[in-house]
Amino acid sequence: MDVFVRRGDSLWQYSQVFNIGLQLIIDSNRDIEPGSLVIGQRVRIPGYVSTDYVIRRGDTLWGIAQRRNLAVDALSLVNQNINPNRLREGQVIKVPQKITWRLVQGRKEYDYSTMMNDLSRLERVYPFIRLPSAGNSVLGRRIPEVLVGNGAKRVHYNGSFHANEWITTPVIMTFLNDYLLALTNRNPIRGLSMQRFYGENLLSVVPMVNPDGVNLVLNGPPPDEPYRSSVVELNGGSTDFTGWKANIRGVDLNDQFPARWELEKERNQVGPGPRDYVGERPLSEPEAIAMAELTRRRDFARVLAFHTQGEVIYWGFENQEPPESERIVQEFGRVSGYQPVKTIESYAGYKDWFIQDWRRPGFTVELGFGINPLPLSQFDEIYEEALGIFLAGLYM
Repeated sequence: MDVFVRRGDSLWQYSQVFNIGLQLIIDSNRDIEPGSLVIGQRVRIPGYVSTDYVIRRGDTLWGIAQRRNLAVDALSLVNQNINPNRLREGQVIKVPQKITWRLVQGRKEYDYSTMMNDLSRLERVYPFIRLPSAGNSVLGRRIPEVLVGNGAKRVHYNGSFHANEWITTPVIMTFLNDYLLALTNRNPIRGLSMQRFYGENLLSVVPMVNPDGVNLVLNGPPPDEPYRSSVVELNGGSTDFTGWKANIRGVDLNDQFPARWELEKERNQVGPGPRDYVGERPLSEPEAIAMAELTRRRDFARVLAFHTQGEVIYWGFENQEPPESERIVQEFGRVSGYQPVKTIESYAGYKDWFIQDWRRPGFTVELGFGINPLPLSQFDEIYEEALGIFLAGLYM
């Protein structure tokens, strides 16, 4: 929601009027010098929208504000062109409304366009988030990164490396929405202060690493050649892509990282197709390149890659993980009920590469249990299990 600066206004004043943390307002207006506001300047107030209200007989701004649990000055700020002493029956004014509900509805088939629409809505209501691009997919789809917070500890979450594990994206997006809601409403989640997390962490989220693959699973082959024909051929002539894990070129993106990649190539002697093809070389695919470059650029303290299924958390690689990884994963297990597993015979994954090159904690979290893609009937249960991990990733 936008307001326009009056003589004598300050961002601190707006934080008091709208009961929004000052830092959230500052971060929602990065193009503004907080100490030098200009009369008429637009200021974005996060967590609010304005709605129309039709004046009834006997209405006053004070009475409207009382009924809506607002400061009278909040009404004055969004209605600067009205005379508060001469309200007319039938006159339409703006009333600020604090968002207290989720914008993201995750319990549905969640393709790329759904995610992008939800991110656009979140950015409008919560302009303190940032949405830079991590890179692009084979088909040119932008892979958005979401940044929340301004702390020194850089934490990264990602989902949908594998196409038929797309349920990880709405799970992550639901957490993101709940985090933003808690920040603007000053509510804890499971007794934990989100304001503290915002100040301590810079949270980086890539909700959908593999947008072409997710759309393939949910919507079928792309309309344009050559990929329309090639993916059907790679899928054995079938147009049922529910078992497809790879990107649109038939490369498994979580077998693309230079962490004993040669061993993974020997272990999976397959060509391009629905799953397990490691590619011609490490980091051959634009989606994997984007994730590698993002990770180098951000220099994360820890990373969590969300997959399905198994209700386990993998936390080691070649004994190169730091000692703190075990302490962290034990907490992840405690809050989720998932089983920590140090390692399996698998290489070339994103988590493996991060541990190898940074010697910092990296985790692969296998959400839910069953056959991929997991049914939406599991969504609520999966989210409640994952929520503890999302939170612990920030406080541990």
